[in-house]
Amino acid sequence: MSDDIPLIEAPKSRLPLLLGIGVVVLALIGAVIFFATRGDDIPRATGKDATTELDKDRPVKVVLGTVGASDAYWKTLTDAAKEAGIDLEVKDFASYPLPNPALSEGELDANQFQHIVYLAEHNVANNDDLVPIGSTAIYPLGLYSTKYDDVADIKDGDTVVVPDDDSNQARGLLVLQSAGLVTLKDGGSIFSTVADVDESASRVKVKAVQADLTVTSLPDVAAAIINNDFVADAGLEFDDAIAQDDPSSEKALPYVNIFAVRAEDKDNPVLLKLVEIYQQTQAVLDGADEASGNTAEFLTISQADLEKSLHQVEAQIREKK
Repeated sequence: MSDDIPLIEAPKSRLPLLLGIGVVVLALIGAVIFFATRGDDIPRATGKDATTELDKDRPVKVVLGTVGASDAYWKTLTDAAKEAGIDLEVKDFASYPLPNPALSEGELDANQFQHIVYLAEHNVANNDDLVPIGSTAIYPLGLYSTKYDDVADIKDGDTVVVPDDDSNQARGLLVLQSAGLVTLKDGGSIFSTVADVDESASRVKVKAVQADLTVTSLPDVAAAIINNDFVADAGLEFDDAIAQDDPSSEKALPYVNIFAVRAEDKDNPVLLKLVEIYQQTQAVLDGADEASGNTAEFLTISQADLEKSLHQVEAQIREKK
């Protein structure tokens, strides 16, 4: 064969190249999986493998449900919790009926969106045993007037209106009683109605009207209990209220908002620490107050008193059935 005929070089193996590409792809996949799932490696504060010791270098995960997680103070709380070793995830729910079932089913470790009355109604209706472990605030229900600047100026025999829906009617009547305008039979309760007003012992007459009509009724009556949702729409300021819930009153206690957990977690130190952080971090309180239109009345009520109030309200609900 002539030496002038060029030799055809055998093709090089592509195996090393393919192996190299495969290694890179596997590495990328591994990195994606790691970053997508690394939160799962953080132990939960509740459940079968719960970890309840707090260490900033080894965080414990808490999933908390609420309605309105877009409020800025939840980010403030999350940052404050992180400093204590709590990896807080705030899960937002679109409506109030959802967070309690999610808590019962283990999707959440705690929730914070409701007052004691709401929790009691849930427990009785669903044969559940969720419990409060800490208080946040009462958002006062106010009495407003365009005729008087002080409750004492309201004349005997004047008419005052309250919302006609069950929850706010009872609460409004308790506000009137606290202000010395009415006396309720048996001292009043979360189930009181206008029919429970003892007219012979009351200074004013009370009429129940549709909640959104309490505002339009103001020119024709001495005063009106107006839901917070309608105050601003009426051109009123929350500071215009001439009476409101007394946070120190035993009658107001069922309306305090709470952190709720499953009964088996009521002594969980991580969850109790989260409550403490909420209650003692001024930036969190300031943010929650701003989100409420500066109407929040923050209260620190003992766990025992909260649970006692819950059981009392549950008993009342069962008696009404």
